[in-house]
Amino acid sequence: MENQLYYGDNLDVLRKYVKDESIDLIYLDPPFNSQANYNVLFKEAKTEVNEGEKSKAQIEAFTDSWTWDDKAQITFEYLTSNKNVPSDITELILAFEHFLGKNSMSAYIVMMTVRLLELHRVLKKTGSLYLHCDPTASHYIKLVLDSVFGVYNFRNEIIWKRTVNPKGSQYESKKFGKAHDTIFFYSKTNDFTFNLEEAKVSLTEEEISKKYHLHDEKGSYYVGPVIRSQSMGERPNLVYEYKGYTPDSSGWRMTKEKLIELDNNGDLGWSNSGKPYRKLRPKEQEGKPIFDIWDDINRLYDSKESLNYATQKPLKLLERIINASSNKGDLILDPFCGCGTTIDASEKLERKWIGIDITHLAINLIKRRIRDKYPNSKFEVIGEPKDLEGAKELAQNDRYQFEWWALSLVDARPINDKKKGSDRGIDGIIYLRDPNSQKTRTVLIQVKSGHVNSSYIRDFKGTLEREKAKFGIFITLEEPTKDMKEEAITYGSEVSPLNQERVPKIQILTIEDLLKEVRPKVLFLNISYKKAEHKKEKKSRKPKPKKVGRYKKLS
Repeated sequence: MENQLYYGDNLDVLRKYVKDESIDLIYLDPPFNSQANYNVLFKEAKTEVNEGEKSKAQIEAFTDSWTWDDKAQITFEYLTSNKNVPSDITELILAFEHFLGKNSMSAYIVMMTVRLLELHRVLKKTGSLYLHCDPTASHYIKLVLDSVFGVYNFRNEIIWKRTVNPKGSQYESKKFGKAHDTIFFYSKTNDFTFNLEEAKVSLTEEEISKKYHLHDEKGSYYVGPVIRSQSMGERPNLVYEYKGYTPDSSGWRMTKEKLIELDNNGDLGWSNSGKPYRKLRPKEQEGKPIFDIWDDINRLYDSKESLNYATQKPLKLLERIINASSNKGDLILDPFCGCGTTIDASEKLERKWIGIDITHLAINLIKRRIRDKYPNSKFEVIGEPKDLEGAKELAQNDRYQFEWWALSLVDARPINDKKKGSDRGIDGIIYLRDPNSQKTRTVLIQVKSGHVNSSYIRDFKGTLEREKAKFGIFITLEEPTKDMKEEAITYGSEVSPLNQERVPKIQILTIEDLLKEVRPKVLFLNISYKKAEHKKEKKSRKPKPKKVGRYKKLS
């Protein structure tokens, strides 16, 4: 099966494309029902007219998802009247509606519940689900998860301490600073994949130094037992004398042959009272177990890994989850895949994957990330327009998504949110790096899906002059007129230092051109998006045998 990236509502995609019990592991990081977390916020590049501040205009991805509208009402009625919905789910949703009323929180719960039912359907019996959330709605979501997956399939409430420098403080807001997210871990059944050997983390140098604080001629060590405790029960077969010492009826922890081997290797010691002990060395350290508080993975800040995507999660976080709850070749699903960290980790760890997102902005980011980092990766994008008719249909259904998709074809960023602010005649922006001066230059983009004529180009010229931008790209769904082309030519051109080609300062491109892989002429290096770090291929080595286990809950 080829890796798949879907554009669309994940509920529709799950129902239409994902088969029953086909997924090994699900990770989802849905919007937290907090308006601030719905927005994708980019830091702008520093230019001659911009000092790199965060843009005041935010690109909204999920604003309409969690309001009590017709869609929420229809979903509510489905959950409370459809015979295929388990009765305990129906009773829970009715209780929420009675307690909360029909508002944004209850809409959020309703829309999440119907999706969790679908995720439970597609998950294999040996599969697991990790749901990432924060205290905004975690207490409600936990009840839904208990109802969908069963109370007895709850495994952990993982506390991820994402930062050592929480936002705000009790001095400013009369409460303790926020420093963690919650990750709920559920399995579908009692027989689920869990790799115990992967659920460990290496000790730091400081921890090793502190733990192995004793020294002898062989090196550092710490003291461990060689005699069984009384709570372990009696083992008469392990009661024997060694160098004048005989333990009680509980016996030794090992056979006499093993004890002699330890002694010969210099790993057996004797206390002043004459009691033996084992010397445990750093080389025997297999890592410390990971518990349900994860405080060793910080959020990204300005690391090399960061793609300047506000809600991006660290790769290490997803690697830990994927390593612990899946095996190589397994199929991983992320139904809210954002900028694609789950997909990145799945590629790195040799898993197959399915990603779903409802914005072309996210789909474009993921395509760029995977192609930059894993050039040999093969995946299929489903839901994007493949031809002119598909583009027209998208433009008719959702003009804003059409704009984002069109901008992705020229590697441009969306510039503002016209749902909340005024349209300044700018839909997108490309940042270019001048190799001679190392300054950042801007190209402004305008996208039109309706009828166009030469007056649009004249207005675009005025926009470029007002914004102090020397270059522009005009993208049109319709064919440009002869007058439009002539009007664009009058704005002049400039020679690119990259290839000495003369580049028009206003370029007109049709959607049909872009679908045929025609791209804007290059003036300077495009730095609009931060590139994902290329994965370095490791030299081939003889693989070590790896244990793969199942963890089974004892009844």
